[in-house]
Amino acid sequence: MLKKYSFIGLVFVLLVVAAVIFGVFTRSVTPENSNQNQQNFTFKTTEAMNLPNPVTDGAMSLEKALTLRRSIRSYTEEPLNIKEISQLLWSAQGVTNERGFRTAPSAGATFPLEMYLVVNFSDDLEPGVYHYNPDDHSIKLIREGSFGDDLARASHGQSMLRDASIVLVFGAVFERTTDRYGERGIRYVYNEIGHASQNVHLQAAALDLGTVVIGAYVDEEAESILDLGDEVNVLYMMPVANIQ
Repeated sequence: MLKKYSFIGLVFVLLVVAAVIFGVFTRSVTPENSNQNQQNFTFKTTEAMNLPNPVTDGAMSLEKALTLRRSIRSYTEEPLNIKEISQLLWSAQGVTNERGFRTAPSAGATFPLEMYLVVNFSDDLEPGVYHYNPDDHSIKLIREGSFGDDLARASHGQSMLRDASIVLVFGAVFERTTDRYGERGIRYVYNEIGHASQNVHLQAAALDLGTVVIGAYVDEEAESILDLGDEVNVLYMMPVANIQ
């Protein structure tokens, strides 16, 4: 009789342990916990994609690139490749030394700019919105889909945003700079946008590509389309493509 009750007790303990393990496992995959590692993004994220190493000693001189820099609004349908996209993103905000300094000067090294890539058509990347990480020169898909038509409408019908292979979006988190410099920091952020966008203009010229700076758009509409989060303000957009 004693052995019988011992056996029943052992079975009971094993069932309790199994129930506890099952409960822990199911809690670890519930929707409430599944988004904890998405780095504050409320939309889909994927693994980061390393970009090709940028060229740091190109064939075209700076002086030649300066003479070729123009605002170009007519493009061909030939897609950009991943090497060209890599070079353009690096020119805007790429890291250029071991201390983390970038291709564009930043007040107090506060680095308020966030770079995003909108792909309309490319042989190497799916259409969508990507975030650029300068620290490891990588991109991450954060929104899938085609947004060229929507961005063109939000920009008073500027078709370049729809026709270009890609659009570089300059966002800014003002608090990174204003926390140090107060209201004056707002000016410093706009200065930095100018530095970075001129880099892209010159890099596009060196790659024989066309681009133009677009600042005329409805802020709320553009930011709603891109959905980059409450902290990021969209300040500039630059469509880039092969020249017609």
